[in-house]
Amino acid sequence: MWTIPIVKTKRSWDIFCKVIDNYGDIGVSWRLAVELAARGHGVRLWVDDTRALAWMAPGAGSGAFPGIRVLPWAMSANAAALADLQPADVWIEGFGCELEPAFVARRFAAAANTAGDQPPPAWINLEYLSAEPYAARAHGLPSPILTGPAKGHTRWFFYPGFTESTGGLIREAGLEQRRAAFDRADWFAHLGVPWAGEHLVSLFCYEPPALPELLAHYQHSQTPTLMLVTQGRAAAAVRRHWALELSPPDGIAVHRRGALSVVLLAALAQTGFDRLLWACDLNFVRGEDSLVRALWATRPFVWQIYPQHDDAHHAKLHAVLDALDAPLSWRRFHLAWNGIVGGPLPQPEPGPWGEAVRHAAAKLATQPDLTTRLVQFVDKLSAPLQTSPKDR
Repeated sequence: MWTIPIVKTKRSWDIFCKVIDNYGDIGVSWRLAVELAARGHGVRLWVDDTRALAWMAPGAGSGAFPGIRVLPWAMSANAAALADLQPADVWIEGFGCELEPAFVARRFAAAANTAGDQPPPAWINLEYLSAEPYAARAHGLPSPILTGPAKGHTRWFFYPGFTESTGGLIREAGLEQRRAAFDRADWFAHLGVPWAGEHLVSLFCYEPPALPELLAHYQHSQTPTLMLVTQGRAAAAVRRHWALELSPPDGIAVHRRGALSVVLLAALAQTGFDRLLWACDLNFVRGEDSLVRALWATRPFVWQIYPQHDDAHHAKLHAVLDALDAPLSWRRFHLAWNGIVGGPLPQPEPGPWGEAVRHAAAKLATQPDLTTRLVQFVDKLSAPLQTSPKDR
């Protein structure tokens, strides 16, 4: 098992996040901020839409998390507001978001005026997670700045991934121990979910065309199933199909059809979402952050990848299934769930899927996590000789 090394150099980090849609952008950015702060670094998270943080990380905007300060994106374009801020050692552009010109200009003007006493930041573009070959090829490559106030400096690509030659996956210290100590019966009782030993399925999805088939499968099954549906698009899709009203504000409603009982959950904080995945016998997840969390939960899961108009997500899905050494039945279910192939939805087979997940998670847990690799990458960038960290 990989052990997180002791951090020798504490740095200040600016993480920039623009919330495009859904929760993946802010979810990954927040997890990274929490991990860096837990290792003693100071973090400022610049975000253009903080609404999701209100339930994802209650108290994030009011300083409840030591070492993390959440700032509005618009402030990064305000020269007067920036004058009172100490410059950070590292810039992280989350998923290729472009920094405000005023922010970049002030930082590099300050570096030039201090005659080398204030070195420019280590500037990193944190890319989307991919298991495709290009992630390993492009990870750690430089992107020279050719115009503007940062002309002559370098930004670096950092690709999360599933191999040693990429940036790895976010994984916090002590995760395995917390998961092993977790008691799902106690957690459900605390949450107010009436669980009586049924098969447990979580649903966090977009609007998969095969959703009615999945609900019908559990409705007509011989095994009682309790499906826990996350707030947002997943709950809206289930409500539309079953013509359900909103759950009462003062409690949790259970909706039953045959052998299937459905509970529409309130919004869960990130830590609560992780526990939901630990608790369930099968997890349906979507997007980047929840894919990684489902993997670390070591429970069988089905992933809905974000659909792209040019069908580029087909290759991305196949690459992830290859990286996880997915058995044939798991592949077939994924292709049907994601609408890549037609025909009826195959029967879920959690047994072999769970075995594959546990094997993949155990293998990946022997590798350094993303935060460790990122800190080490910055250490190399900050060395006197600024060659590519790939070349050292």
